[in-house]
Amino acid sequence: MAENMLKFVNLGQQNPPKRDKDDRKEDFNEIYKEFINEKAKEQSSRCSQCGVPFCQIHCPLSNNIPDWLKLTAEGRLEEAYQLSQSTNNMPEVCGRICPQDRLCEGNCVIEKSGHGTVTIGSVEKFITENAWEKGWIKPIEVKNEKDESIGIIGSGPAGLACAEELRKKGFKVTVYDRYDRNGGLLIYGIPNFKLEKFVVERRTNLLKKSGIKFINNFEVGKDATLNELRKKHDAILIATGVYKSREVNLSGNDLSNIFPAMEYLTASNKKGLGDKIKLFDDGTLNALGKDVVVIGGGDTAMDCVRTAIRQNAKSVKCLYRRDKENMPGSAREVANAEEEGVEFIWLSTPKKFIGKNKIESLDVDKIELKEPDDSGRKKPVILEGSNFNIKADLVIKALGFDPEDLPNLFGEANLKVTKWGTLKVDFNTMQTSIPGVFAAGDIIRGASLVVWAIKDGRDVSESIVNFINTNKKQKVA
Repeated sequence: MAENMLKFVNLGQQNPPKRDKDDRKEDFNEIYKEFINEKAKEQSSRCSQCGVPFCQIHCPLSNNIPDWLKLTAEGRLEEAYQLSQSTNNMPEVCGRICPQDRLCEGNCVIEKSGHGTVTIGSVEKFITENAWEKGWIKPIEVKNEKDESIGIIGSGPAGLACAEELRKKGFKVTVYDRYDRNGGLLIYGIPNFKLEKFVVERRTNLLKKSGIKFINNFEVGKDATLNELRKKHDAILIATGVYKSREVNLSGNDLSNIFPAMEYLTASNKKGLGDKIKLFDDGTLNALGKDVVVIGGGDTAMDCVRTAIRQNAKSVKCLYRRDKENMPGSAREVANAEEEGVEFIWLSTPKKFIGKNKIESLDVDKIELKEPDDSGRKKPVILEGSNFNIKADLVIKALGFDPEDLPNLFGEANLKVTKWGTLKVDFNTMQTSIPGVFAAGDIIRGASLVVWAIKDGRDVSESIVNFINTNKKQKVA
């Protein structure tokens, strides 16, 4: 091990190079170049192979990171990929969009000791792309087909991970989605410069070749009620995510050219996929030549500001009510946005929207951070008489997401929800208030990370198998 590993003492940290900021602002391509083989081996060899791997502990999927770094350093790339994918259904996605600075890399032992973290996400992306290129990733070969079928509502990461795990066990799986493409927020919410769409389409095409059936443009509650789907399948998984944008109820909220983040991002992503989008084509949802203001401080806000830059906005400002250190979004994404020309106005919050028929400017209050509140974060308090004006032609609200009213949408009053509107489940089994109906991902957690949704999808697949096997035994008895 000494020959191949522990090289962090004499080998510096190096990420794959970023494309020049002026270059990358001109298109929606991913901003990081690929590791070459030797560079991936070299950077993997920096791993300290510590006895208690905090990188693995702080990964929601408990990915066996030290072992696949060691295999990469030794040039055993197929084994590295096989180990990586054994705990993660979408390593190529997580390598690109996981906030590694808050999870595995942020807790790396050599990072804590001041040597700079191992570039785990970049290596994960490298070994998976190498596996696709070499043809090591193949459709699932089912050896024992089962009679039971499972219906999955939602084709985001939780639904896709569960579908794959169930198909490996031989179950018939049908995935229903209300959109025309599969992938959920991976397709319509996350811009190409973070996750190019071929990456998602390649994975969903593999699942189709594995025998998983996808039914698109299907709305539960319109095309069939939840109860009708239950009659078709032995178990149901609800993995719809949370899509309802949180509102900011201010004077002038009804002015035109004020949009929720998902509407803006979806229009941009669909345009990138070649669709005709009326509100984009007529300039309404296109930031070209406009003074754009984004309200919010999470990763969705970063997606919006960086999209507006690429649409050649006249100016792009981000309002956030706390300071940079307390921003919930990825520090890397904030840094990328700053490099690309986004202006951050920290410690500020909108007071009212100003305009006649459409937005013309915002009245903004300054904020002071006081003692921590119940969440443990410093409480933002408005400074009286501190307000100022910001010009705006387009305002995007990126304040987070809430669940839709699924009992009403699905025509199922017996589907119980929490006080936050998320589905109520038994957290040991992830079963809802209706027997045989399970839930996973953001619809039980609230808006969260893709990696947590994948974990939920994997976990709930085991509960569904247990449920089906128990029912089978009871029928026999």
